[in-house]
Amino acid sequence: MTKLYPLKFEPIIKEKIWGGSVLANEYGKKQGSAGLIGESWEISAVENNLSVVSNGFLEGNNIAEITEVYMDDLTGEHVYEKYGNEFPLLIKFIEASSDLSVQVHPDDNTAMEKHGSMGKTEMWYILEARPGSKIYSGFRQPVTMDAVRKALSDDSLPSLLNADYPKKGDVFFTPAGRVHAIGGGITLVEIQQTSDITYRLYDWNRKDSNGNSRELHIEDALAATDYNAAGPAVIHKVPVADETVNLVNCEYFVTNFIRLEGALKKNYGMIDSFVIFICTEGRFSLLWEEGKESAVKGETILLPAAIDNVILTGEPRADILEVFIKQTENDIS
Repeated sequence: MTKLYPLKFEPIIKEKIWGGSVLANEYGKKQGSAGLIGESWEISAVENNLSVVSNGFLEGNNIAEITEVYMDDLTGEHVYEKYGNEFPLLIKFIEASSDLSVQVHPDDNTAMEKHGSMGKTEMWYILEARPGSKIYSGFRQPVTMDAVRKALSDDSLPSLLNADYPKKGDVFFTPAGRVHAIGGGITLVEIQQTSDITYRLYDWNRKDSNGNSRELHIEDALAATDYNAAGPAVIHKVPVADETVNLVNCEYFVTNFIRLEGALKKNYGMIDSFVIFICTEGRFSLLWEEGKESAVKGETILLPAAIDNVILTGEPRADILEVFIKQTENDIS
């Protein structure tokens, strides 16, 4: 079998009424779209939204096909044992010109029982934030289901929500069950489990051009909500040149930040996982034994688990998110 190599994919562009022009103008997300871009799915194994390889001899093959053929050479042995042929992460760029709905995602057990799917734990890395923009995440203080029901009935739910004012580089971790919403004026990277299950709890009483409200999923959302998930949610980390700074470490993914101002050698032999590199600023190159690949701001590279040693180099500098799945005690036992 021909050796795997670092893979790039065609972005899957999603036009949204709440989208904007930042992803097109600043992050190169123009492919096949003339409208407002709300989301660009960079790596996706979601049904009917399968990412297609754009480089090398696998060009034109989708992620489900290459996962089925290359198995743990692509994803890593412990990842493949757990997830099989389903690639386990979904990577997106999101731009919100207005507030998105207040929503919640189910955990693995609920999602499997109701939808035959994994749940949805996610994180956001803030790329752009207009002054005064908000990220809603969790409640101001622990509440009860009855309190949320009452707030929905008298239109006071926003008063229960925790709101943070993010800046570029801030991070928000959202486990399944934590209510959340992206505020208008924010562009971000979303890293999440492979799942497209969303329960909308509240939509700011908006109506469409025909006077209709969007569908809500109140009972499902109330059942999935963690009412103790409260308080400030923002994570601040200080970057260090040519060093790896951890942002999020959970059972579903590990995300690190790397500010490349020179060259950085990486040995991934011990993690037994694919690695995703998301370029959020500048340009960098990835050198491995068989060749070289590069990415610019807005591009993503998937490094197969079969490749252990690489050198990352800023050209002349770059900011990168590094994402992989760690081994747990259950994986090792």
